[in-house]
Amino acid sequence: MEQRTYESRRERGYLVGFVVAVLLWSVASAQIRYSISEEVNEGTVVGNIAKDLGLDKNTLKERRYRIVSTNADPLFHVNQNDGILYVNRKIDREEVCAQSSTCLINLKTVLENPLEVHYVEVEVLDINDHSPSFPEEEKALEIFESVLPGARFQLKASRDPDSGHFSVQQYKLSQNDHFRLEVKDKGEDGKIPVLIVQKSLDRETAGSHSLVLTALDGGKPPKSGNMNIVVNVLDINDNAPVFTKDVYSVMLTENTAISTTIIQVNATDLDDGPNGDVVYSFSNSMNQNILNLFDINPLTGDITVKGIIDYEEKEKYEIEIEASDKGFVPLTTEKSVIIKIVDVNDNAPEIEVTSFSSSIPEDSRPGTTVALISVNDLDSGLNGKVICAVNEDVPFALSPSLKDKMYSLVTKSPLDREKQSQYELTITAKDAGQPPLSSEKTISVVVSDVNDNSPEFLLSPYTFYVTEGNNPGSSLFSVNAFDRDENDNALISYHILRDGSQENKLASFLNINSENGDILALKSFDFETLKTFQFHVVATDSGTPSLSSNVTVNVFILDQNDNAPVILYPVSSNGSAEGVEEIPRNVNAGHLVTKVRAYDADIGYNGWLLFSLQEVTDHSLFALDRYTGQIRTLRSFTETDEAEHKLVILVKDNGNVSLSATATVIVKLVEPKEAFAASDVKSSTKDEEGNDVTFYLMITLGSVSVLFLVSIIVLITMQCSKSTDYTSKYLQEPNYDGTLCHSIQYRSGDKRYMLVGPRMSIGSTIVPGSHANTLVLPDRRRTSEERSEQM
Repeated sequence: MEQRTYESRRERGYLVGFVVAVLLWSVASAQIRYSISEEVNEGTVVGNIAKDLGLDKNTLKERRYRIVSTNADPLFHVNQNDGILYVNRKIDREEVCAQSSTCLINLKTVLENPLEVHYVEVEVLDINDHSPSFPEEEKALEIFESVLPGARFQLKASRDPDSGHFSVQQYKLSQNDHFRLEVKDKGEDGKIPVLIVQKSLDRETAGSHSLVLTALDGGKPPKSGNMNIVVNVLDINDNAPVFTKDVYSVMLTENTAISTTIIQVNATDLDDGPNGDVVYSFSNSMNQNILNLFDINPLTGDITVKGIIDYEEKEKYEIEIEASDKGFVPLTTEKSVIIKIVDVNDNAPEIEVTSFSSSIPEDSRPGTTVALISVNDLDSGLNGKVICAVNEDVPFALSPSLKDKMYSLVTKSPLDREKQSQYELTITAKDAGQPPLSSEKTISVVVSDVNDNSPEFLLSPYTFYVTEGNNPGSSLFSVNAFDRDENDNALISYHILRDGSQENKLASFLNINSENGDILALKSFDFETLKTFQFHVVATDSGTPSLSSNVTVNVFILDQNDNAPVILYPVSSNGSAEGVEEIPRNVNAGHLVTKVRAYDADIGYNGWLLFSLQEVTDHSLFALDRYTGQIRTLRSFTETDEAEHKLVILVKDNGNVSLSATATVIVKLVEPKEAFAASDVKSSTKDEEGNDVTFYLMITLGSVSVLFLVSIIVLITMQCSKSTDYTSKYLQEPNYDGTLCHSIQYRSGDKRYMLVGPRMSIGSTIVPGSHANTLVLPDRRRTSEERSEQM
């Protein structure tokens, strides 16, 4: 019984063990390891976990395969559909694993029902994405120049966030003669650079040394970082003062004033700070008499006069000077200064000016005397011999006279007051003493004006544009001239040249203000009569004799809208703009009833005519072309239409303030036979009227042609008399049928202007301002002729 109980218990134990083993196999069964480089893009595939674990895709989704993580922004995620492990965001190895040599990230993945845990280990491989860097960009070291070769100075190491082979591997020092580099490897603490002195330093040769320490990592290519090292060499007192001259010698005149600096001695010490500060003193072996006559500034080395120097007492002194530095153990150097006493030339020459003329005309000839100069020196011998001169940059010279020490101040070249009106002359007198003494005297010479400059106009020629219809007596424009002379010689008066020639015939209608050059017109100009003219203005100064100059003034008249349109057809026998037109009743739509013709004497937009129906009995019957003036039927006539229709046509121009005229056309509807008979009679009448209109148009064309020829002759005369760039070309362009208008071209400077009618040239541009109806044309050099358009 007990044995059976024992066997039953043993079987139960085997069963429990088997169940526990199965559970353990279900909870944790495997571990997988992958590797991936840092900084890969989001979505990069790490590995296929399902394939490596031998799981099918359906199992993954049914058992909710996932990564268990407490991080809100995990580095990896697994796709339940295919079991592939992806990078969730960019991984920075240095951020995740800091300085660890191996960066391992452990992921715990689970399958439910039943629970299975699989551990995935991802190794993040380092890439060389960081450069070495030093704690300081620049390091300053202070080293005494007495330091011995072999002295060592440890520097701060460079750090590189990368690990392993990509961390700092070596250091390099820039090429130099005094230092070398040694690197200490401290294992995990990295490599430490040590600066070693390999050659003695000399502050006097080089006060500082600039080095560049470069750290390189093990990448291919390697990345590097630099640190600038400035070694300041500290001084020791190892140099004695040295005088800048081997011999100091000076000449000193007697009676030199006390405190006068005789000479300055100078010594330099190559050391720095107090070791290089130099002080000066007299030697202890100096005679007391010398110490009473001379003094020395201990800081500057200036030797000055302390007592009265007398050449007759002693003509030479030798002074011993000591230069010492301020080092802890001062170093001293001695030097002799030789002072030679010179007999003085103690009287300077005296200059006296007599017979002085302070003003001289600018037309004086060279050699004209301005003043007499006498010079005197109380010294004798060479010290009393005087040389006199005047400054060289003036048109004057000193001429010696027969009498000793007398000079004449004369002109040596022509004078021009307009270039320089006054001269400050410095007369210098110098004796022949050693050293020479001199004195100066300044006199002022004024150059008076003579009338030697003609007036000059600011422009030549002048060109003005005047709008027609100007007010008589009002100022149109002005000319201005200047004169380089002064006073009355520069006072200018103006007048218009009136020589009675055909060219200047319009000058009689102009007046000019003689004082300011304002020009007034005594009449109003009409563009349709006069388009351009020229005259001459003379400017005369008030000198004696007077001088004058003249200038050509070109005037262009600009058109205004001052002419209303004139109806050329229809015109009745009594002169009114009325006409009767008979047309058959059976005409079709579009039949030409008649054509209203008009003319405007203005040009450009002012002469561009537009037609409109002001009054019509039936708007559905007739239409008027606004540009050509043609009247046509809109539809066929019916029995109910009236037999007579009245049309009032308004013709107006395109000026800013447009002008207009009206014409009345009576249209009568007749039967076809009557219209045929009436047309024979009407044709003969129209022939007579046409002859009259043709006669008037021939007169108009002849007038325009004569005006064109006169203008061409004037322009040719202007071109021959003055080399100017003004050209006038007159042309008449046809507007629309039935409308006559003018167009004028002219050139000013580098621009070409055109006053145009309704058909403006393509490419033209309207110029605002005073040329309101003027177009600037492209510079096409082609000849334009003036033409008149007939009906």
